[in-house]
Amino acid sequence: MLKKIKISDVRLGMYIHEFCGDWIKHPFWKKSLELTEQKDFNTLLNSELEEVWIDTSKGLDVKVEAVAAPAEEINDPQKEIKPVVNKKKVSVQEELVAAKKIRDKAKNEVISMFSEIRMGNAIEIKGAASLVDEINQSMARNSGALLSLVRLKNIDEYTYLHSVAVCVLMVALGKRLGLEGDMLRQAGVAGLLHDVGKMAIPSEILNKPGRLTDEEFNIIKDHPKRGWEILKTSYGVSEQALDVCLHHHERVDGNGYPNKLSGKALSLFARMGAVCDVYDAITSDRCYKPGWEPVESIRKMAEWKDGHFDEKVFHAFVKTIGIYPNGTLLKLKSERLALVIEQSTTSLTTPIVNVFFSIRDNAYMESKIVDLSKSTERVVSVEDPLKWKLDLEKTRGF
Repeated sequence: MLKKIKISDVRLGMYIHEFCGDWIKHPFWKKSLELTEQKDFNTLLNSELEEVWIDTSKGLDVKVEAVAAPAEEINDPQKEIKPVVNKKKVSVQEELVAAKKIRDKAKNEVISMFSEIRMGNAIEIKGAASLVDEINQSMARNSGALLSLVRLKNIDEYTYLHSVAVCVLMVALGKRLGLEGDMLRQAGVAGLLHDVGKMAIPSEILNKPGRLTDEEFNIIKDHPKRGWEILKTSYGVSEQALDVCLHHHERVDGNGYPNKLSGKALSLFARMGAVCDVYDAITSDRCYKPGWEPVESIRKMAEWKDGHFDEKVFHAFVKTIGIYPNGTLLKLKSERLALVIEQSTTSLTTPIVNVFFSIRDNAYMESKIVDLSKSTERVVSVEDPLKWKLDLEKTRGF
């Protein structure tokens, strides 16, 4: 498993897969190195390099200190569980292991809540806040893992994983907008609960593969109000969650539903919910249409933003997921294909990519991690994976 680490975290016994930076900044003639000699270790520490990629399948991993909440805080139902944030950054490949478990746990939580709603029962949301805290911690370690995973959903999973995806996107966007603590937690919970009203919509309409009639669309448009009514009867639901549930289909120009709110009448949380909901919906395969690629979706949303979305919130969202979101297949000027695995902290157009395929040779090559913000390599185009008949699931490491 590949992992980017700081030079200060390097230790003897690691396998250096790649040095991050120009080759003239490090004294080794090889691009990879098994770090077994003390002199090589000292040379690396004294070099100008700040980071390296290690391969934990060939050498030692970073020492990770376990962080846990005190047992009395977990067992006391009257005491608020504060998020324990592990600020130690890890590679997207390493975080995928934890992120998969969190995604599956969140999916099961949504399935359980939605099942209760179908049976006419009030829902229990006590697990939602702690679940959002886990999501927050995962994204603090590496936001790219969960953001990539929530894109992977089939048509049958859409109803449940859409809620999980919007939750993750709300947390990521909230961080970008400066939310923290309980406000960030409530943003995530609101995302998780925003579509509960769809459980009150007949399944033959909700899952209809063809075009909806005007009457059927009016029934669909009733789901925000139905969801708000459901949540109002449930214990512990915050005003923020109620607001997002009722108003995530409103538009800043007043042409949304159900209340045709506009401008300042829309809260920040409702504006966030509108962007996150639309993005995940249009990038997902649905029963009536295939999803758009992330790059195309961002372009379309940019065309709509003047009337549909709050401009500042939308710009923050684009900065959150990038111009080339994780999982995007790119053609590089070197006639190679690369998969976006992480966003750059310096530029929206120069993500960190995994270069893995030679177009000239029409063959897979030894994968290489390239930070485009620190490379002369450039993006030529966004590519359709189906055109190249590639197995991107294996390339992503999912």
